[in-house]
Amino acid sequence: MSIGAGNPGMGGVLQMDEVRVDPMIALRVPANLAMRREMLPFSEWQGRVHVACSDPRDGTTLGIFQRAFDAPVQPCAAEPESLRRALQKIYGALKPGAGATAALGKLGGGRPIGEGDIIDVAALSDEILYSAVMRQASDIHLDPGSENLRLRFRVDGGLEEVQRFPMSIAGNLTNRFKVLSQMDISEKRSPQDGAFRHLYGDNRTLDIRAATLPTKWGERVTLRLLGLQTGTLTLERLGMAGNHLVQFESALAQPHGMILLTGPTGSGKSTTLYAGIRRLLDLEALNIITVEDPVEYDIAGVAQVSVDSADKTSFGKALRSILRHDPDVVMIGEIRDGETADIAVKASLTGHLVFSSLHTNTAAGSVTRLADMGVERYLIASTLRLAIAQRLVRKLCGHCRRPGIMSEAQAAALNHPTAAGQAVFDKVGCLYCGGRGTSGRMALFEFLPLDETWTTIVNRGAQEVELVTEMKRRGMPLLLEDALSKLATGITTFDEVRQAVAAW
Repeated sequence: MSIGAGNPGMGGVLQMDEVRVDPMIALRVPANLAMRREMLPFSEWQGRVHVACSDPRDGTTLGIFQRAFDAPVQPCAAEPESLRRALQKIYGALKPGAGATAALGKLGGGRPIGEGDIIDVAALSDEILYSAVMRQASDIHLDPGSENLRLRFRVDGGLEEVQRFPMSIAGNLTNRFKVLSQMDISEKRSPQDGAFRHLYGDNRTLDIRAATLPTKWGERVTLRLLGLQTGTLTLERLGMAGNHLVQFESALAQPHGMILLTGPTGSGKSTTLYAGIRRLLDLEALNIITVEDPVEYDIAGVAQVSVDSADKTSFGKALRSILRHDPDVVMIGEIRDGETADIAVKASLTGHLVFSSLHTNTAAGSVTRLADMGVERYLIASTLRLAIAQRLVRKLCGHCRRPGIMSEAQAAALNHPTAAGQAVFDKVGCLYCGGRGTSGRMALFEFLPLDETWTTIVNRGAQEVELVTEMKRRGMPLLLEDALSKLATGITTFDEVRQAVAAW
């Protein structure tokens, strides 16, 4: 049977390495049967549950799978080796005998868990975490309401509702995560923060930051999943290419100075900082120390210091200490105040390469933000090597995107009328992306390399608008130009770009 029915541009055999598998669908069938028969339910789309098969004619197994779903099962031929890798990824980390437990079956998309169901809360919490990892979620949200507890995952920046539980299990499930995070389960009227490390599969670990918030209907729980996919933290995967990559690597080659990432919360600044650290480690042996709140990714060969406000350890105190440990490179999670900015500048003046982030909208805004924190202009000019602004956009699925032309109205909405008529692409949806039309995210960049030719401009007190004007005069591409380039090559959509650059 062709897998491409009703999907423009598709057909033939599925390459499972490129397919986005929905673990809520996959975990509803017995793992041992799926592994033995080489069948993987991976998506519910267009009213059917699609099953990747090494043998689509195996009606017996498909019939068994059908019992787990209300929608009809649709077999799809899959390339055997890629299917085995997908099966191992989904089921290989499950504990022996696991797969389609009572809780998982309901969590995976069957009828909602009811008041009369007996649920092992410890097992359910593990299954929620496992499913979030398989779906590559960045956050887990448990939101209490008047009638039920809503479970949502944040995937590629968007919230997806997974399941609704009866409020009768809300207290026990919340307490389970509070115990793991070493919170006070008797305190229900004040917000709390905590963290824990979750072990799953073949000794794989997941660091999780937890927070609770009292609401009208009970405690809300948010879990941030840290350190997933550290192997993919490369500059190229983040979307940095061409001249930007050359400029970044040139800044990395400097023996001292500051490299700053700017942008709003959730724009991927920390991820880019980590990718820069990984690139440095690949180039030479260095003593690298980081100060973070919290440590989001574990990187071998790097001394990482976690700053915890509960322990009354400030960024400034930690920084003064680590400078006595002879670091070549210092990474500061975020420059939040004048004290941290002052130490970062002094560290860069005394022979250290300093990485950090700031909350500003543009690359040029990093100059004025440091000045607002009390850093002298001449010090900014002599230490800041590179300022980078970035935003995250969803990537189009390469299997189903549809080409088009940017209209005059769209170009006007971007305040770039000359872009009218350029190529753009729209999302469609197919089996590879689970009908979403997008898969993963990529960064848009704006670079401001500050060499000696900028010294006079910075020293005389130029404000952000003047600096941006000078960047335009010199032909430096701004955030919008990078966005338009990625629009034209089919990496992202007009709507994603408009949202990313609207505030700018």
